Amino acid sequence: MNTWIAIGALAAVGVIIPLSMVAVSTLLRPSVPEQGKRAAFESGEVPTGSTRLRFNIQYYMVALLFVVFDIETVLIFPWTVIYRSAVDSQGLVAALAPMLVFIGVLVVGLVWAWRNGAVSWVRNPRYEYKHE
Repeated sequence: MNTWIAIGALAAVGVIIPLSMVAVSTLLRPSVPEQGKRAAFESGEVPTGSTRLRFNIQYYMVALLFVVFDIETVLIFPWTVIYRSAVDSQGLVAALAPMLVFIGVLVVGLVWAWRNGAVSWVRNPRYEYKHE
């Protein structure tokens, strides 16, 4: 029972401290309303043009593929650490088969993404590559 009291106290402290910091900073901050403070800016530069920019979807696709294969690395690393003991206790096929299935699914996903153009960059029509 004492463990739950400690966990509850830790949770309460974890909620109370950030909320009190936000409350104190709200009370202590200077409040000088100006038009310049409400304007959107980037690094002190005066904004020009619209804030609505169209981004190439390829950036998001590459980011998504990075996340998938980053998680794959996180899942494979612990498996490599226990591989030898798993082979000794369960045998080669039982230890290797799940990881081969996992890697196979990832390879199928990569091939699918490649065939659908997720990793091929779209060229800008204004860009010309000049051979020298």
